[in-house]
Amino acid sequence: MKIVSIVGKKNTGKTSLTVKVISELTKRGYNVASIKHSHHSIEMDKENTDTWKHKEAGSNLVVGVGSTTFFNVKAEYDLNRILYLLKHFDDFDFVIIEGYKSYNYPKIITSPEVRDEYTIKEVNSFTIDDEGVSELADLIEKRGHDIVDTLFANNCGFNNGESIAKEIREGNLKVEDLDNVHSYLSIDNKVVGLNRFVSDYLKQNILGIISTLNLDDYGVEDINKIEVVIPDTKATPKINKKTTVLINDKKLMINSFTSDIITNSINAMVNSIKTEDNVKNIDIEISNITGKNLTDAEIILKTNDKPVDINKFTSGILKETIFAVINTLKIDDEINNIKIKVGSD
Repeated sequence: MKIVSIVGKKNTGKTSLTVKVISELTKRGYNVASIKHSHHSIEMDKENTDTWKHKEAGSNLVVGVGSTTFFNVKAEYDLNRILYLLKHFDDFDFVIIEGYKSYNYPKIITSPEVRDEYTIKEVNSFTIDDEGVSELADLIEKRGHDIVDTLFANNCGFNNGESIAKEIREGNLKVEDLDNVHSYLSIDNKVVGLNRFVSDYLKQNILGIISTLNLDDYGVEDINKIEVVIPDTKATPKINKKTTVLINDKKLMINSFTSDIITNSINAMVNSIKTEDNVKNIDIEISNITGKNLTDAEIILKTNDKPVDINKFTSGILKETIFAVINTLKIDDEINNIKIKVGSD
């Protein structure tokens, strides 16, 4: 999803330029979303309609569904929150924003007074012709980028979204060169950036769990997008435990960051089984793995050196999830058995 904003002083043709850009991108076959920001109150509904009455009665969110669907929310949402929510609606190629000049997205300006470091082009909205709009769309294709905090390009020497966004705006870095992030995370309405490893790790964990479910019962055939909402969640303290991973009885060298992720994941999985209150160490062994087929694989779980009896369903979740986790580490050899030990330092 590439984001660009069109900003300028009042009566400088922002809306007309926004419409032209949306039209051009749509003609090119792109799926386009747009956002309009106003300093004045915007009311999409009409007085005395049924949905208007819902809102007047006190509903904080009203959804009207007919030939189209609209959402009427009393609260003013942060732009990044809106952009994140758009990912739930559809796979948009572009989001064209009219306004929001204080945000850090590539800007096309219609008046010189609003020029800043995020400006990629100044345009006279009243004189621009079709060729100019086409060239502008070309620029948007090259310089637009996703939500800033979701940008990662570790292989390019950058380690934060702001630096990466700047390089894209200046034409020094292509979006295609960024890490391919497969998962997006929001905590308490704030977008949290995930690099490729964490993104893949989260994705594979969830896919591992989902693979144990009978999705046919819910009418799910092909998985295209997974959405997870976890409400009323309290943060857990960081776990100070050492993790050792053996693949085919050979110790796997992992850095502290990867170790922390595996430690917390294994600890969370075991805690969900509620084996005992004070788990000091965890031992997991998965054997008889054939390729990616875990049907005949066996799993042994111990906590505090005591075997834990787990049913077939839980066994399946643990096997699939742990195998998915290990696969994010890009192991070259075929995996036949996995041993993981999590213990206090």
